[in-house]
Amino acid sequence: MTYRDKARGCLLGLAAGDALGAPAENLPPSEIRRRWGRLTEIEGGGTDDTEYAIFAASLLVRHGHALTSADVAQAYRREIIPRVTGPMRGAGFSELGTVEALRRGLEPPLTGLVHSHGWSDGLAMRAAPYGVFCPGDPAEAARLVEQDGLVSGSGEGILGGRAVAGAVAAAMGGAPVQDVVRAALSVIPADSWTARNVVRACATLPTMGPASDAAELVEALHEAVVVRHYPWTDVAPEAVALALAAVLAGDGDVEASVTFGVSLGRDADTIGAIAGAIAGAMRGESGVPERWADRIGPVTGKCLPVVAGKHVLDVADELAGGL
Repeated sequence: MTYRDKARGCLLGLAAGDALGAPAENLPPSEIRRRWGRLTEIEGGGTDDTEYAIFAASLLVRHGHALTSADVAQAYRREIIPRVTGPMRGAGFSELGTVEALRRGLEPPLTGLVHSHGWSDGLAMRAAPYGVFCPGDPAEAARLVEQDGLVSGSGEGILGGRAVAGAVAAAMGGAPVQDVVRAALSVIPADSWTARNVVRACATLPTMGPASDAAELVEALHEAVVVRHYPWTDVAPEAVALALAAVLAGDGDVEASVTFGVSLGRDADTIGAIAGAIAGAMRGESGVPERWADRIGPVTGKCLPVVAGKHVLDVADELAGGL
């Protein structure tokens, strides 16, 4: 399997997981089961997850391994902020806070520290291109994605992005699913909230046993990592742990990993996008169900007008071409 095929599988899987999970975002698993049983068919388009991943890929194409947080901040100021003429629709809390910080003239890392949402999964949702760009090198993928994260996040939000980038880099290098999870853990501190959640979530899978049903497993994973009293669901340590657990539960198969990830609810589109990116990097473009791939078209730019009209497959080709 070529790097190009893996890159296409990664970003196509991300877009498919994002689109599949979009209608389930913020819903509890019980409501997802009531409405769909198991959500397996894409109903509409993706969200900011796909558009921000495309934007992140454009930074890598432009700057490569020399990318800095100053480059990212400049791109926000040049390509994102001038096109925000009203409410910034579809963006996560951390990105909204970042836009306001940049408008005030702040620079990274203050732009990611000044708002109260540094723990957001906004970086994790767009981290996959950094792993694509660094096949087999989780440490470099994590270093690069942190430059992006310093603009919009801090603390656990950055660690979530590092974990996803590291996992995708390992998958791009041909690592089996257990080693992909180990790669995610290798680029974050063992005593971090994110690492502890990943370990707890992944340890939950074998303890359930083959006789357990999906609802029991979902509940066990929620018990392991979900902050139930918190009103928002875009918590990086939670989303990253659930996505990695989904890839393990699906043994790296794209459809199995994504559909299970989406069934977990919470930030379902981001969980689906991360799971799809990792599994897609493992299995390549042909590993993404054809019926899903057929539903993925150019993005509309509803969140980021600068990426309107771009298709994830073309973006993947650009990334792979720079390797």
